[in-house]
Amino acid sequence: MSSKLITIGQGAAMTSVANPLHSKGKVMKFIEGTRVITEGELQANNITRYHVTRSYREQIAKGGYYDQLKYIVEPSVEEFLSPGSLDTSGEHDNTVLPGLQHKYAQTGLLLVTDRCASYCRYCFRKRLVGKDSGEIAPDFAHIAQYISDHPEMTNVLLSGGDPFVLSTAKLNKILDYLLPIPHLDSIRLGTKMVAFEPTRFEDSALPAFFQRIQEAGKTAIIVTHFDHIGEISVNAECKIRSLRSQGVQFLNQSVLLAKVNDDPEILAATFAKCHQIGVRPYYLFQARPVKSASHFQVSLRRGLEITRGINRRLSGIHKTFKYIMSHYTGKIEILDLGSDGRVYMRYHQSKTPEKIGRMFSRRHVEAACWLDDLPEE
Repeated sequence: MSSKLITIGQGAAMTSVANPLHSKGKVMKFIEGTRVITEGELQANNITRYHVTRSYREQIAKGGYYDQLKYIVEPSVEEFLSPGSLDTSGEHDNTVLPGLQHKYAQTGLLLVTDRCASYCRYCFRKRLVGKDSGEIAPDFAHIAQYISDHPEMTNVLLSGGDPFVLSTAKLNKILDYLLPIPHLDSIRLGTKMVAFEPTRFEDSALPAFFQRIQEAGKTAIIVTHFDHIGEISVNAECKIRSLRSQGVQFLNQSVLLAKVNDDPEILAATFAKCHQIGVRPYYLFQARPVKSASHFQVSLRRGLEITRGINRRLSGIHKTFKYIMSHYTGKIEILDLGSDGRVYMRYHQSKTPEKIGRMFSRRHVEAACWLDDLPEE
């Protein structure tokens, strides 16, 4: 049996040709070059399949930042050597119903799809995205009943995958269950679609979708995912301005990524551009120790140097982001590395309410990238 030649690179589509020389594997193109890879090796190393929209390929190819942005969507051989976990934040332990997580009292997180428009190589949900996952919400009536029974839950976040790969009709069906719940005051949708395929937001049914949320007395919030100023296309800016005029609020979250945006100049420009178009940066995430993606991590020392550099380049009104580690125990704001050799942190959110707002420290270890790398004594 012949194998397939998978071409993965700038502007390349996935194609296959007969290749009798490699009957036991696939010849796969990585950033570093081609390698013969078996299906078993791909699965054992949890290598996400390649898929990227034409719009994003063209944006990164023509925008002058290809050498950085290629790492977001193109496979690297580093993925095979990148250790870690497939559930770094305890999502399984905080799943209360299939497709519903309730880690923080006020927030419900709904996994509404296991698909994305393009697949990020650093994704922390590699265990499910691009696959037929059993973690996706199958029963929104049951979920709505749980939320109704928990009045402390004031907002829900639709995530996945990317909720905007679903049709607007399917998103409206989800609203049918959520909007009647009186104690929900906001509906968030986390998406990278504004970067990957901004034409999705030209759908003529979307204005009515967001209007439904507002007429129900709730706030509609889109959480964009711009990691780099090179992802903010003219088309994306146009769609954001249009949706803002319809009352939709925008927040942005970024991930600090080695080789991509580990540069204060780039991130300061990204955050300033977000503010310019009406998108408020609110999280800069420390990359997580995810299996086949932990090579994207930068050290905590370097991360703090970068955040200081960002803040030196921004005005006061632009300094709205928090440098966050989304740990099993909660969202931890990384504050500083003191002269005493300790890393100072604070719980921004926690499943243990008593921890929220509490500052703590741990002895710094060179090359540490995660809380678990720091000794507890």
